[in-house]
Order: sequence, then structure tokens, then C-alpha cells
Amino acid sequence: MNKINGYTEEEAKSLVQYVCDGRNSGKTLSGIFEAYARKTGRAKGSVRNYYYALLRSGGDERVKNLLNGTGLKAEKIMQFSEEETDKMLKAILTQKSKGVSVRRAVLNLSGGDDKLMLRYQNKYRNVLAKQPERIDRLMRECGIKNVGSDEARKRLEDEINGLYDRLASSLKEENKRLTAVIKKLTDENSLLKLQVKNLQD
Repeated sequence: MNKINGYTEEEAKSLVQYVCDGRNSGKTLSGIFEAYARKTGRAKGSVRNYYYALLRSGGDERVKNLLNGTGLKAEKIMQFSEEETDKMLKAILTQKSKGVSVRRAVLNLSGGDDKLMLRYQNKYRNVLAKQPERIDRLMRECGIKNVGSDEARKRLEDEINGLYDRLASSLKEENKRLTAVIKKLTDENSLLKLQVKNLQD
């Protein structure tokens, strides 16, 4: 059976319908991916990655037909404005000052949306690494003590790095799986070519 990005057409259709139903019921994409993963025995990250890969396969006529009339589309990632960045950083730093871990703060801000959580943590990690003075300024504006503490900054950076590593590891696992699928398909293709050649001889 023909496959679309590793899923059978029936599986792809099932996922699209599941997402449509979930969105119409007001569910978040993160919750939909998690529920679909439980239903199918796939990893949540795998379902999420496949969904976004499917939406970006606009040149495939089968995908066009599958998505036709669903209203599903890959949203363009908008860059954070300076004001939005400061607001997000202040929210994380304020939660952190109340004993909330950076990981939990990012999860709270994203509302459980994996895609948004990843954007927040990437932006936060980038600012921590390249603009530590900005963190100090925002901590002062929020009235948070120990604004100049290298130890506090290191602790924050370690936490966000840990979150980044956990998110990245799930993507690495998915890449390994896809690499194995590609190798298998390549081997099968080579075998078929050999069989055709033998028949012609």
C-alpha cells in the first residue's frame, strides 16, 4: 500500500480526521496528539512530528486531497517582538522567584502546547546565553533579589538546558526511526531493481 511520509494513506486520513474532530471540540493540539498516541501506540512526539510534516507536504496531490476542506494548515512561526520577549521572560522569572521550576514555568506559559513551549524555551535559552544583562534588568524590574548572582543565573541556565535536552532527545529518537525506515525502503528498492533486471535477462 502506498504510504505518505511513513504512514499508510488510511493512517494519515485517520490522523487528519482525529485532529479535525478534536479541534472542533475545542481541544488543544498537544492534547490531541497525546490522545492519538495512546490510541495508536505511537509516541506523542512521533504523532506531532508526522502531523506537521504532513501539513508541509503541499506538493503531494494525495495530501492536498486529504486536507481539502479541513482548514488544517501549518501556521507560520511569528518572531517574538522585544515587548513580547520581555513579557515572557518576566513571567518565567517571576514564577521562578516563587519556587516554580523553569520547566514548569515554561509549561504553564505555553498552556500545554508543545510547539509554543519549544519556542518559549528556545527564546529563553538564547537570551540567557547571549543577553545575561537583559535577564538582570528584568529581574530588577520585577523586584527579584540576587539579580547579579552568577550562581542563580547558572542554575536557571542548567534548568532550561535540561528541558532543551529532553525535548531534543525525543526528536533524535524520531530521526533514528525515520533513518531506519529510509534505509529499509532503499534496500527494498535495490532488491526490486535487481529482480526486474533478472527477469529482463
